[in-house]
Amino acid sequence: MESIHMERYKCKLKKDDKVKVITGKDNGKIGKVLKVDRKKQRILVEHVNMVKRHKRPTAQNRQGGIVESEAPLDWSNVMLMCNKCVKPVRIKMQQLEDGKKVRVCRKCNEQIDA
Repeated sequence: MESIHMERYKCKLKKDDKVKVITGKDNGKIGKVLKVDRKKQRILVEHVNMVKRHKRPTAQNRQGGIVESEAPLDWSNVMLMCNKCVKPVRIKMQQLEDGKKVRVCRKCNEQIDA
């Protein structure tokens, strides 16, 4: 039987990061992170994983029809893009002299956090 508490994994991705999709139907697409859901381990990327919803006309939204929007994907399917390498890279956490933690590219050791 599975445990009641869901194990939380650390996500090194943040809002407004540039990521590249590494698997799935949108493989190779690059987009900006709009939202990170740490509880469900999902990530919403701009113009990636587009789905069509059929909306009924309502009092607030008078016009119905087919609306296209982004759907969340699993964060294991994307990699962070390094600004210096211009490639998808793995990242590591590094502690500065003042005690602040920053994300660093594993290939070129460039700081990702400004």
